[in-house]
Amino acid sequence: MSDRFIVITGGPGSGKSTLISELARAGFAAAPESGRQIIKEQVAAGGSALPWADRSLFADEMLARDIETYQSFETAAGIVFFDRGILDVLGYLTLCGLPVPPHMTVAAARYRYHRRVFIAPPWPDIFTQDDERKQTLDEAERTYRVMARTYSDAGYELVELPRVSVEERARFVRDRCAV
Repeated sequence: MSDRFIVITGGPGSGKSTLISELARAGFAAAPESGRQIIKEQVAAGGSALPWADRSLFADEMLARDIETYQSFETAAGIVFFDRGILDVLGYLTLCGLPVPPHMTVAAARYRYHRRVFIAPPWPDIFTQDDERKQTLDEAERTYRVMARTYSDAGYELVELPRVSVEERARFVRDRCAV
């Protein structure tokens, strides 16, 4: 487990990536969300590891990318903020009504993050859809609930992010990380 690795999770369109970008601008190491990049790559290559084509394959790709990202930061100094964590893959499968394979449960237990996880609540005022984010606001709300349950069940302490400007959110996170 790495107490330096801090996850920001929640439903799509709730400001997670914007917050991660703000924290990176402040000088912190930041790990991007794997799902969005995989979607771009798969669409460009005509692949099927997509949430609207093969959800299990998409989950496998996210897990592999998330483990690789986690390992790439193990020797880095200081706090690293993650735009979603390995447990988000398990939450995704749960949300889709698909079984969570044993190897994913093992990975989630092996690659632990700081016990405090920040969760972005649904925020209708900023929610938008785009080429990679096809979920509806209702799906975003369901995702939020599943992620909250997934992280809580794994023993993480959830801290809900306030619906405030990105600068205020970043300050909120920094204050709770004592950085």
